[in-house]
Formats: sequence, C-alpha cells, structure tokens
Amino acid sequence: MSRIDRYLLGQLLSVFAFFTLVLVAVYWVNRAARLFDAVVGGGQSFWVFLELSALTLPNVFRVVLPLSAFAAAVYVAIRMTRDNELVVLQGTGLSFARLLRPVALFGLVVALMLGVLMHVLSPMSRAQLAERQVAIAGNISARLLRAGEFLQPTDRIVVFIREIAEDGTLLDVFLSDGRDPARTVEYNASQALLVTGADSAVLVMLDGVALAYTKAEDRLTTISFDELTYDIGALIAPDTRRVDVVELPTSALLAVDDRTRAAMGLTLAEVRFELASRVAQPLLAVITALVGFAALFLGQFSRLGAWRQVLAGIIVLALIQLLANASAGVALRSADAAFLAFAPVVAGLAVVAAMLYWAARRKGRA
Repeated sequence: MSRIDRYLLGQLLSVFAFFTLVLVAVYWVNRAARLFDAVVGGGQSFWVFLELSALTLPNVFRVVLPLSAFAAAVYVAIRMTRDNELVVLQGTGLSFARLLRPVALFGLVVALMLGVLMHVLSPMSRAQLAERQVAIAGNISARLLRAGEFLQPTDRIVVFIREIAEDGTLLDVFLSDGRDPARTVEYNASQALLVTGADSAVLVMLDGVALAYTKAEDRLTTISFDELTYDIGALIAPDTRRVDVVELPTSALLAVDDRTRAAMGLTLAEVRFELASRVAQPLLAVITALVGFAALFLGQFSRLGAWRQVLAGIIVLALIQLLANASAGVALRSADAAFLAFAPVVAGLAVVAAMLYWAARRKGRA
C-alpha cells in the first residue's frame, strides 16, 4: 500500500468513525425515546429499558454504517477538492480509477464490519429482543401491579387497584371479566394477593363480593366471599410467535432442512434470499463509498460548493435502494430468484464505472 493510499484510508476511517458515532447517537436516541414510553410506561423497570436498548444497537449499526461510509467519502472528497489535494494528485498522473482504490479498500473494511453484524450479531440480538418482548408481554405482574389506574391486561378484562401496601398486599381491588358475551362478572375485594409461579399466576381475593350479570335472563347475582381465587395466568395467551428468518444466524440457515423450515413457517425463497442478502448488503457499503467519492469527479470547482454532485450521489443511492426493494419482492416469491439480492451491487458498480468514464471523458476534452 502506497503512502497516498494510507493517507486517504486514514482520512476516510477517521471521518467515518465520527459520522458513525453521530448517526448512531441520533438514530438510537430517536428509537430509545419511543421505547422508553412503551417499556417504562408499561410498568417495566428502567433496567429492562436499558436491556432492550442494548439489543437494538446491532440493528442500528447495520443501518447506519453504509450511510456513514457515504458521508465520510463525500466529506473527504470535498475537503481534498477545496484544499486542491485532488488537483495535485491528478497532476502527478493518478487517474480517477486509481484514486478510488483506497476508497474501495475503505468500503471493504466497512463491509467486513457489516458482515459480522449481518451474520452473527444482528440475528442474535433480534432473537433475544423478540424473546424478551414476548416475556415482557406475558409478565402479568408488571401489567397489573400499578396502583390508581384502570388497567386492561387483555381484551374485556379491566383491573383497578387503589393502593399497594409495602408487603405487597393489594388494597381495594376491582376486576371486571366480560370475556363471555352472555355474562359479565365483576369482583370487588378489600384485599388481594398475587401469587405467581413459573407457569401460573393466581389472584387471591379476600373479603369481597362478586356480581354476575346474565344478559339473557337480565338477572344480577350477588355472591359474598371470604376468599376467592382467580386464574390470572389464563389471561396470558400462549406464545405462538412465528420465527422470523432474520433472527436465525447464518450457520442455522445453512443447516436448516425442509422439515425444520416447514416447522418454522419459513419458505425456501425466504431462506435463500436471506442468505444472499447477508452477502450482498455488506457489499453495498463499498458501493456507497465509491458513489460518494466518485460523484465529486462529475463537476468542476464552483464557489457555490459541490451540492450538485452530492445531490447526484444521493439520487443514485436512492435509485439503488428502490432497485433493492423491487428485487427483494421478486426474490421472496421465487426460490430461484435469490440471485436478485446482488442486483443493487451490480447496478452500483455500473453507475461507478459510468461516473469514471464521464469524468475521464470530460477531462480529456478540457
């Protein structure tokens, strides 16, 4: 590696690290604010919020790294153009294609990071996040143990607890069960205890009254009780969550057979396209870096800045993303079309080649 390559690579990596930190912070804070309202507002602790936030970070990096690569390439190209460094390098005989060599190497470094995320970290974090969300949704204690609020842990069930004593006793409990369309039962108890086990949760109500209203007979039945148990665990729906293909590590996707795939509810097209995407998407980081740097070759120096070239690069990346979305829709319908995951990469390389050809032709006419 020549000194010029090391210089450009060092500039790109340092700026890339800065943009990554900024974009990750902005993106994560935006998601964390919504996650905080959903988790803490749902009765969970702050530590649960931190755990879920940490599990979202690999996916945040997966989204941000290509954007940071593009921003770093554009920033370095603009700075070198403004400082006349590119003019000096071209004056020494370096072609446009030669100047892109360290940029391609930089893109490969980013692609390696994305490869680790796509094949290992992101599937692992998504699987753990899905499991934790299911566990939180089934945590009946967190959904019930909030005083002074009318809570609806599931459809047609309303719970109100006036106060929770320091020893965990629930004071002045109201529970309305309207799951049966023909009959509504309301329970009022002066005290109650929530007894939870590994697979069960029972609400033990003490010194209360039950009111049962039958619509067909238009009759209200009142029953006083000293102690009554109510199966809260029955309100928790069993986990029937479908395994998402993005939650499986690459080793598991390669080893899955037809029987296992059918049991997971996955199609062969989904598995093949996911495997192809985990190779193709990291390569798009190389494309974004090359497009960002090569876009600055398209125009001449202007006192108004290089906004036209930057806008052209953004439009190119937007078109490549539209192509990626369209090819994904086709590939997910046919197992033999998984190769379409590489269509955006091929299109990006063609665009970069066209940029180089245009820049070299314009320079030859000058």
